[in-house]
Amino acid sequence: MSGKVAEMEESTTHTGPKGVINDWRRFKLESLDQENLPPAKKELLRQMSSPQKPKEDSRSTLNRKMSVQEYELLKEEDETCLKKYRKRCMQEMHDKLSFGPKFEGVYDLESGEAFLQVIKQEHHTTVVVVHIYKVGVKGCEEINNCLDCLATEYPTVKFCRIDAVASGAGERFSDEVLPTLLVYKAGELLGNFLACTQHFNEEFFATDVESFLNGYGLLPEKELPGLADEEENEVE
Repeated sequence: MSGKVAEMEESTTHTGPKGVINDWRRFKLESLDQENLPPAKKELLRQMSSPQKPKEDSRSTLNRKMSVQEYELLKEEDETCLKKYRKRCMQEMHDKLSFGPKFEGVYDLESGEAFLQVIKQEHHTTVVVVHIYKVGVKGCEEINNCLDCLATEYPTVKFCRIDAVASGAGERFSDEVLPTLLVYKAGELLGNFLACTQHFNEEFFATDVESFLNGYGLLPEKELPGLADEEENEVE
């Protein structure tokens, strides 16, 4: 019988509300400045993060409530550590549920062939945003700067840029229609925005371009919905 109880107790450290509390305790212990902790506090946190099993297991052990001392210790810990813990949890969830490749920075396409290749061969879940520009055309440099910023915010989106002349289709992309933003997914053109700066104010920023693309539903969510701040209050 005691073997079954031990197995149940072990499982509670990994799943459910108690599992969340134990994971938080371990995270908190690892985050603390161990060198400057008072010995008594260090020992208590050690016990909380890796509780010792009693020699005689019982159901009362499984239902043990947090002591007043433990509660006060958790209560006094700073909000910064809790935010870091939540961020780690969110990142783990995001990594598990994210599909497709991730990218860094904006990719410079050197030719029309490279342009067609990125459209046709990119992963079918990947959104591809291509900026067609020309040096000296008003707004092109600003759009390039905005995409540099958005590339860090949306690593699952492949942001690219190509000079209209290098694309081999300069006659189709005259100065009057630049800068142009093209948005593709699975080889299909989802957005074709000629002279896109007409949609912005004289001075615009990455957040303006982001809002514009989001208005057409062309960008994915930057992150998963946050965990409710009060969810730990459900744990007794």
